Amino acid sequence: MVVFKKIDENNFEECMNLSVFEEQKLFVAQNKLSLAQAYLALTNNYCKPMPYAIYDEDRMIGFIMMAYHTKPEVKDEEDLFDEAIYEIWRLMIDKNDQGKGYGRKALEKAIEFIKTYPCGDAKKIVLSYEPENIGAKHLYESCGFVSTGDEFEGEIVSVFEL
Repeated sequence: MVVFKKIDENNFEECMNLSVFEEQKLFVAQNKLSLAQAYLALTNNYCKPMPYAIYDEDRMIGFIMMAYHTKPEVKDEEDLFDEAIYEIWRLMIDKNDQGKGYGRKALEKAIEFIKTYPCGDAKKIVLSYEPENIGAKHLYESCGFVSTGDEFEGEIVSVFEL
């Protein structure tokens, strides 16, 4: 059973040591960068980051980082949405545990979690992925995400309507 656990002093290093296959490293940032970005986002009031280690029972198998963005007071050209949204910033399954259905289970669990509106109301979950990442495209589409036709930093933007 897939569960999310907060990252703390007991599992921090293990999370940072998770890795994808070499050919996938262009598709997802290293977990240490993601955790640093979560810190920066939180301390600069950019959004409410929600980083979690993904476990199968008591064994860490991956990492996910979600975020909540409130409605921007003033929409600027970098804002794709002028409403509050949840976002899935990162989703990775360790190379030793790929191909076992964990990515789908983790994404479904993330959607379930976000539907509890842990940080506030929103009508959308947004994520983006590299155009070459066909596996991610198929996974996201099969779980109900639809491309908006927009790009963000060269990545395809997709939305799940809540």
